[in-house]
Amino acid sequence: MHGKLTCPFCDYETEVVPQPAECPHCGTPLRYECDLAGAAPGDLHGRGVWRYRMFLPDVEPVSLGEGGTPLVPSLRLGEEMGVQLSFKLEGANPTGSFKDRGASVLVSVLAALGARKVADDSSGNAGAALAAYAARAGLGAVLFVPAHASEKKLSQIQAYGAELVRVPGPRPRATEAAQAACRQKEDLAYASHNESPYFVAGLETVAYEIAEELGWRAPDHLVVPVGGGGLFLGIVYGFLKLLALGWIAKTPRVHVAQAAACAPIVRAFERGLAAPEPVSVGKTMAEGVCIPAPPRGREILAALRDVQGTAVSVPEGEIALAQKELAQKEGIYIEPTSAVAIAALRRLIEQGAIPPGEEVVVPLTGSGLKSGLL
Repeated sequence: MHGKLTCPFCDYETEVVPQPAECPHCGTPLRYECDLAGAAPGDLHGRGVWRYRMFLPDVEPVSLGEGGTPLVPSLRLGEEMGVQLSFKLEGANPTGSFKDRGASVLVSVLAALGARKVADDSSGNAGAALAAYAARAGLGAVLFVPAHASEKKLSQIQAYGAELVRVPGPRPRATEAAQAACRQKEDLAYASHNESPYFVAGLETVAYEIAEELGWRAPDHLVVPVGGGGLFLGIVYGFLKLLALGWIAKTPRVHVAQAAACAPIVRAFERGLAAPEPVSVGKTMAEGVCIPAPPRGREILAALRDVQGTAVSVPEGEIALAQKELAQKEGIYIEPTSAVAIAALRRLIEQGAIPPGEEVVVPLTGSGLKSGLL
């Protein structure tokens, strides 16, 4: 398999390995890199995530047709807010969320490296994606989930034949349980969507698709809901790679959106910290961004500053209103985690971080059919 794993903060690199790995010097999860010298848009073939396989590990794809999601212009909300607004409809992916992109690449790599059974911890979307792609690849799957997670999402995980382990207590307990199980069972590969370099590599394709849809240019801004931060990092790294190749002329400013009930990145950004500190968690309908101690927190903050983004948190009332507005004014039904970014966009405009008239893309991360809330 071509490519290597590298540290985002130092020159450490190592060969591709199945399990998530950290830099021995920086303690940061590694990311996937490969040689792109001479790559050109004319080399792209097919559609969806694997259209960009030159950027991805060289393995046989395990695919359900993920990616290639619509980029839809706003008809009303953008005009109300005074910006040129478009939505990237990630709920159109096979299991209903952007997590399919990362799961396709991650499961493809693990299958190529000989895995037979995979495990992850998830509040819902990542678990559903991993269960679906594991089933597609003929692999077993065990998902450790918070006991309070959405029943619709848990039912979806079980529908794919995955073993479901409900873990009482706060979200981090599910992570601890998954990691402990993988340490105890040699045949269980930890397919962590929050730490795996291959999952993030799959999420970079969101940036590639947006740039290609816009005629190989970047919008002025993106607003991204952040929990573990894989989507945010994938988008930033994707645009940076396109800039390095000369396929685009500039990178966008990429902003972080979090729920006020759990906002470790926002708090660290506002305090000027290099790494987030764990925060106490309140109740939030946006369960997909409820990660009090993101493993890639230091990396997220560094990337946020590199692209001159900012970070804002929004209360529950604004999240609920944003979900309702998008459904009624744009005909787009999203889950509350996606609505965090719409609510945050209003705040960013009010704060002047996004000036009037500029072009903004918001990835709508998951379908409202997964939550049923309004």
